[in-house]
Amino acid sequence: MAQSAQSVETRVMPRLEAASETSFGIKYPTYIVFAVMLMFVAIIYVGSHIRMTELEYSIAAELNAQEQKLEEQKKLKLEYAMLKSPQRIENIARNKLEMSYPDNGQVIVLK
Repeated sequence: MAQSAQSVETRVMPRLEAASETSFGIKYPTYIVFAVMLMFVAIIYVGSHIRMTELEYSIAAELNAQEQKLEEQKKLKLEYAMLKSPQRIENIARNKLEMSYPDNGQVIVLK
């Protein structure tokens, strides 16, 4: 009977190592570390992708602002050219300021 009691004891005791291992022999903490590393890499990837998208929107907005400034500059150059035209200046001098060309007697030539 002593022999049968020993055989019962050996059959009843479970292996503690087998309970903490998977079918491939890798322990669960290894899976947890791998999952945490994978999530960390995914967070970094998503964060960098979001930052890149924000920068693209910022660049597009700046390019749009630059185009608007160039259009405004073109309009201002055209307006400047119109304002400094000799015909316009002569028209203002004759009509608003009531000026006229001097007569021959009013002109003094200096040597």
